[in-house]
Amino acid sequence: MKKRLVSVLAVATLLGTLVTGCGQAASSEAAPKEEAVQEATEAETTEAPAEEVKTEDGDKVIRVGATPVPHAEILDNIVKDVLAEDGWELETVVFQDYVLPNTSLEAEELDANYFQTLAYMNSQNEDGGLHLVAVAGVHIEPMGIYSDKYKSLEELPDGASIGVPNGPENEDRGIDLLVQKGLLVSNGGFGTDPNYTEDSLNNDKEANPHGYVITPLDAAQLALSLPDLDAAAINGNYALEAGLPATYPALGIEEFNEETSIKRTNFLVVKEGNEESEKTKALIKALQSDKVQSYIEDTYKGAVITSYIDPQ
Repeated sequence: MKKRLVSVLAVATLLGTLVTGCGQAASSEAAPKEEAVQEATEAETTEAPAEEVKTEDGDKVIRVGATPVPHAEILDNIVKDVLAEDGWELETVVFQDYVLPNTSLEAEELDANYFQTLAYMNSQNEDGGLHLVAVAGVHIEPMGIYSDKYKSLEELPDGASIGVPNGPENEDRGIDLLVQKGLLVSNGGFGTDPNYTEDSLNNDKEANPHGYVITPLDAAQLALSLPDLDAAAINGNYALEAGLPATYPALGIEEFNEETSIKRTNFLVVKEGNEESEKTKALIKALQSDKVQSYIEDTYKGAVITSYIDPQ
């Protein structure tokens, strides 16, 4: 009887040790690992987790920083599946600002980021002492002319109020779009003559024969201000966030030449030294694939267009 009691106590002690060990491991690991451990202890019909595939760089998980629209959408809705076909797992880290994705990449908390133009990356490198490199162009978010009152540019009446984004680069871009689409004959002296203001352009009958009232507003507020305007030139990302392409399709979309294409393209960016890594090559292949191009065309209907170019 004593022998049996000792045996039972020994088994109980061993089980207690095992349970305690599992509990400590579980507390230091993520939830998916806990689920995998639990499943492995269930009935034999439950399949064990697949063994993780390793590369020279380490594991097969690629961490990419991105802003929500359209970058994170593109990554999560299509790039993730394309990468999975080659055995990669994508982890998208979403940021609400433009600084942290770059400082996080510099600190090697990310493998890459995808949200910015060359000009912005270069300014971040210079101002913040970063060491970031663009490796592949992916898309452009064209500025478009939107209206919730009119269905064509020809319907805009003389004297119509037209919003453009404020800020030096975006405002010039918005006015150039109005010229490109024939609403203005020229930009007058706007952007070249410091004394030539929006009011000058509004009153310039040669450049603005229809007397349109050009109104600069914060770029992020233009979509919200559309009910108070006859039309507005709105950046692609803000138009998408407001759902404009689906509800009020653009009356005119920005067009690009070789110079402006490079200037407006959003690039995949890595930290210097990682340009030829396996993860970088896998990302470039996936982001510049035909499947991603089809997804962008079908989903964004002109508010985002592919720009598979090399950084220059």
